[in-house]
Amino acid sequence: MDYLRRIGPDGEFPPSVDALKEPNGLLAVGGQLNQDTLLRAYRRGIFPWFEEPQPVLWWTPDPRSVLFPCELHRSRSLRKTLRRNTFRLAVDSNFSAVIAACAQLRAEGPGTWIGRQMTRAYVDLHRSGCAHSIEVYNTDGALVGGLYGIALGRVFFGESMFSRVPDASKVALCALVDILLRGDFHMIDCQVESAHMNSMGARNIRRLDFEARLAHTVEDSPDGTIWQLPAKCGGLL
Repeated sequence: MDYLRRIGPDGEFPPSVDALKEPNGLLAVGGQLNQDTLLRAYRRGIFPWFEEPQPVLWWTPDPRSVLFPCELHRSRSLRKTLRRNTFRLAVDSNFSAVIAACAQLRAEGPGTWIGRQMTRAYVDLHRSGCAHSIEVYNTDGALVGGLYGIALGRVFFGESMFSRVPDASKVALCALVDILLRGDFHMIDCQVESAHMNSMGARNIRRLDFEARLAHTVEDSPDGTIWQLPAKCGGLL
């Protein structure tokens, strides 16, 4: 395939084998960032990634970066950070602030801008109970790190994370894994490979393997009470 499929009003996506090899995984253009379209996309392992005000671009890269919760790597220095027990943890207490912090990070450095359209879409998903945030606060109560993403079945689709002080985003990931292990989640989708996520235990798998694993778990119904954390990061040890 050497052309890009445009998403029509029905929001139907082409098969992933039609994705471009360069840029890796670009599958389609257009469509709406409404809840129905987004959830339909995620159930197939497709995610939006574009720079506003350009049209929405939909991706499904091969290979796919994933982190299996049981394979999380906590370095010696990260364990020391957790033992200091200075960070306070929360779940879904300030989703809008987390996504705003991630958007600011993207605006100041490399990566895709999280604009108003994306922000509105994921805040709507949060209100519906599909999107979650992990927040990390310092001793003064300031938000210093966090992450957000989509939970479907027993898969968590990580979207973005931020850190304003050393290790804050890593602590947020440890907190997320603590939740996912209790919910018997199968994997965290990290989308594309990065050195940061590799250092935490993420690895690449083939897109076909990712889609097969996704199909077996995305319709499960985990216990909704898992979305809670110890008050401080020392409780993650």
